[in-house]
This record gives sequence, C-alpha cells and structure tokens, in this order.
Amino acid sequence: MNSQFMREALDLARRGRALASPNPMVGAVLVRDGEVVGRGFHTYAGVEHAETIALAQAGERARGATLFLNLEPCSHQGRTPPCADALIRAGVAKVVAPLEDPNPLVAGQGFQKLREQGIEVEVAGEFAAEASKLNEPFLHFMRTGKPLVTLKAAITLDGKISAPDDNQGWITSQRARAHVQELRHDHDAILTGIGTLLADDCLLTDRTGMARSRPLLRMVMDSQLRLPLDSRMARSSAGDLLVLTTSASSAGRRKLLEDRGIEVLVFDGPGGRVDFRSAVEWLGRRRYLSLMIEAGSKINWSALESGSVDRVFFYYGPKILGGLEALPLAGGIGRRRRTDAIDVHRITIHPIPPDEFAVEGYIHVHRDH
Repeated sequence: MNSQFMREALDLARRGRALASPNPMVGAVLVRDGEVVGRGFHTYAGVEHAETIALAQAGERARGATLFLNLEPCSHQGRTPPCADALIRAGVAKVVAPLEDPNPLVAGQGFQKLREQGIEVEVAGEFAAEASKLNEPFLHFMRTGKPLVTLKAAITLDGKISAPDDNQGWITSQRARAHVQELRHDHDAILTGIGTLLADDCLLTDRTGMARSRPLLRMVMDSQLRLPLDSRMARSSAGDLLVLTTSASSAGRRKLLEDRGIEVLVFDGPGGRVDFRSAVEWLGRRRYLSLMIEAGSKINWSALESGSVDRVFFYYGPKILGGLEALPLAGGIGRRRRTDAIDVHRITIHPIPPDEFAVEGYIHVHRDH
C-alpha cells in the first residue's frame, strides 16, 4: 500500500515538468486510515509547495496522517515558510520520503526538525533512484552550483552528423524527433553554434505546446557576431535569446543586436573562441538548472573538451554515410590516443521502434583531471 502512495507522489511531482524550475519537482500525498485526504504538486508560478497544498486540501484530516512525498520537506524560509513547520503545526504523524534535499539550507534538517517534534520519518530507499532521476538537474545544481549539461545529437550508425554536400532530410524519424522535443521541454536552456544556425536557420524552440515556468533560453555561440538580423532566431527573439561572443567581435554588430532586444555576452576562451565554462557558470548564477547542447561538430568537441558536459543523449538513425568528409559527432583535434578517450558510463539504451534507439550516458570525470 505504501508503495502505491509513493508512486502517486512521484506521478504528481512529474506534473511540475518545466513548471517547477528553478525549484525541484515535488508531489505530496496525505493518507489517513488508508484513504488519500490531500494531494499537491509544486509549480514555481503557483508559489505554494506541494506539502502546503496537500495540507490545505486535507484540513483537519491532516492530523495523525502520513505524508508521502519524493523529497525531504524544506526547513528554511524561502519564498514560502518552511514546510517542516507547517507539517508539525498540522499534526502530521509520519513522513515517508526517499531523498534528502541536497540544498545546503536543508540537507537533512527538515527530517531532523520533524523527528525532534515526534514525527516519524521513514526514508523510502527503494524509490531513491527514481526520485533522484526525476530531479536530476536540481540535485546536480545544488551540489555543484552549475546546470546539468546534456550534449544531444542525431547521428548515423557510423557516427556522422552531417553530409559534405547536402544536408536536406533527417537522420532520425519523426518519432525520434518528437522525443527530442520532450527533452527540450525538460531543459531550461538550449545552445547551438553560429555554423548550425547559418546552415539550418533553426529556431531552437520548445514545440511541445506544453506550459513552462519560464521561456526556454536560446543561446548561440557566435565569436564574430555573424548572426543575421533577418534569421528566424533573431526575428523571434522575445527576451529569450542570448548571443555569446568574444572581445574580437564588432562593437557595431553588438549594438545592432542589443537594439533588437538580444542580450550579448563576451566570454573569451582559448583559440579566440567563446569560453564554454564561463557560459555554464553564468547560467548557474542565474539559477538555470539544465542546458542542452544541439550543435555541430566543432561546438560539440569544444563542449566535451572544456569538461562542461555531464550527460550525452545520442539518437541513432539506421543509416550509414561513410566517407572521410561527412562530419563526425565531435570534430576538432579530438583525443590523439585511445587511452585518452573520454569515458562514458551509466549507459541506458532507449529503444525507438521500429529501427532506432537513443543512448544516454554520463561523462566519467577522472579525479586526476
């Protein structure tokens, strides 16, 4: 029975997809005598936390009830008062949750406060992996102060992302591309390079049609500020477009873009290119929890080489391009020895019937780097 209520709390939390950021997704289920008396999930615009919503729904029936939720209740004053205090006042008897909140302002103190007031706390460890995956960007942000960075690409079976003469048509199917939109929806920011933009005149928008707490921030790495003012990206800018450049770019071009309401930031990096790490740190300072890179061969390698990428998500189309001129997933100089290859671990294969699949994995960080 308990697992049924925890499952419901996780499902409720998922209803906060793209609506809770920069906060975590939280679902709460209040149960008394085997019956659900209150439910809630968090959205950033709604302000109220999941626990508070569930308590309000339950009213007096919260006294003596058990609360199931996917993350430790907060114990600090933020935009709302501490949820732990609200649970104590309501007379909740027991709290079941799989995860401590890694926020340094909470970090076990919510559980501790409840226990000190005689409320039983049960850590539902069997749901910890699922609860961690659900709030992966938030947990990563709280531990590192930086967004979770995912490198996404559509590639042929032989590792190519574009053909030398003509790139019309798609590597992957409509079904795979629909999944990419879901992935975009789950991110706070998306980044591409000026080469991809000039070649495709892409928009990089979230086309799921589902609500978001804030617009998907679109970022373009553009060392020389070549972004055309008549591109679809520039024309559609509505405070959601950020161009990253270097000090070598033209001040006049910069002013033209800024006059259009496009924010331009200078991040000088090695080789006259934009510095990836600075861009990621900038996002962290503004509480963007996640960044997805959808770019070309050069940018992909720059991102990997900078050590900024945490996760890869590669969609494989059942095609072979061959040739030495078709561009690989990651270009640049690459690693010159097999022993220096970037290691990916914790691999998950996502089948996309009938003939496609996606590979999700995490960049292995060597301690000596």
